[in-house]
Amino acid sequence: MTKSSRRLLGLLIFGALASGWIWAARALWQTSVPANLKLPHVDMSAFVSSSELHRAQHFSFVLDLFGLAGLFLPLVVLALYAKWGHRFMGESAAGPIGTGMLLAMLGLAILWMAMLPSNLGELWWLRHYGIEKTGYAEMVIGTWSALGAEFLGICLTILIVMGFARLLGNYWWLAGAPVFVGIALLVTFVQPYMSGLQPLENHSALVQAEKRLAKTEGVGNIPLKVENVGTQTTAPNAEAMGLGPSRRIGIWSTMLDGRFSERELEFVIAHELGHHKHKDLWKGIGWYALFAFPIAFLIAQLTRRRGGMAMPLAVPLFLFAWVGLSTVTLPIDNAFSRRIEAAADWEALQATRDPQAGKALFVSFVRTTNEDPNPPAWDPILFGNHPTAAQRIAMVEAWQKRYGG
Repeated sequence: MTKSSRRLLGLLIFGALASGWIWAARALWQTSVPANLKLPHVDMSAFVSSSELHRAQHFSFVLDLFGLAGLFLPLVVLALYAKWGHRFMGESAAGPIGTGMLLAMLGLAILWMAMLPSNLGELWWLRHYGIEKTGYAEMVIGTWSALGAEFLGICLTILIVMGFARLLGNYWWLAGAPVFVGIALLVTFVQPYMSGLQPLENHSALVQAEKRLAKTEGVGNIPLKVENVGTQTTAPNAEAMGLGPSRRIGIWSTMLDGRFSERELEFVIAHELGHHKHKDLWKGIGWYALFAFPIAFLIAQLTRRRGGMAMPLAVPLFLFAWVGLSTVTLPIDNAFSRRIEAAADWEALQATRDPQAGKALFVSFVRTTNEDPNPPAWDPILFGNHPTAAQRIAMVEAWQKRYGG
């Protein structure tokens, strides 16, 4: 085969792969929200007082500053580590893969120390507004303990990447990416069993409401459980969890402390059932897979300057490239998340036929989380994995205009 023929074949293969990627992305991007739905402008002063609005704006502004630090400081630290981290190699008897693991763990430890002041500052701000209850020493000890789990995770990652790189060279990503997708699938399946979920006691009405709404949404009976977080936070939350037989709805105990009405809680349950109906957890894995392959490919190309991922010398650069590319894709990941959350809101409206409960719920979220209901345009791009409160209320009003009620 001539050089030009190989080039043509390569272009054809790339075109086929790119077409398949675009087709899959468009399929995952589809949503049940009507394409012609127009969201009206919402004046939040009609729902919350000016003092509550000012409080939320002030809280969110400072929290965003800590968020920006958490987003960009790791890039700076890991960029420096990518440049000079190889100096820590020294003489190692651990072999290439073992040395790579040691370099990866050292990079995470350095990052933990660099992030500690910012994390403490964020905790102070959340405690100041009564969102978090965790103590400062408890937080330091807890994050240090969690670092052990991160060490295990990064060691597994390095073992997979360097192991395949030693077998396949710079084509390791062809085998590595599917393994990481498989791990994501396994983690999603077992999450409900690892989250400390408990039976929902003293709330039989909610259990019955879940059964009724599940029948309405056509998803079968999905167990409704509670996660006790009251000693850690006052923030409300609920989540759809699991795949197939492990499917659950986990509702935080902070949503059951009297701040939310029964109708609001039913709307929350309908929202989470909507995620299961739309198979959003499967979609999330598919979306992860879409980016796992190109990111792994780009990392393979970037680390070639250090001899490729078969060499421990490339590990510091691998960490920087991994975090950097994940940061680059963050805006589109957030946009995807906002779409599936909006679709779950729409499903909750269709199932409950109770727009007033939905509107009251989103107003309650503003008051209990202090999040800005209408933040600056850049904020959702970097941090918004849900529509803003104003957008969610606007959807309720658009639903009312279309269906009445």
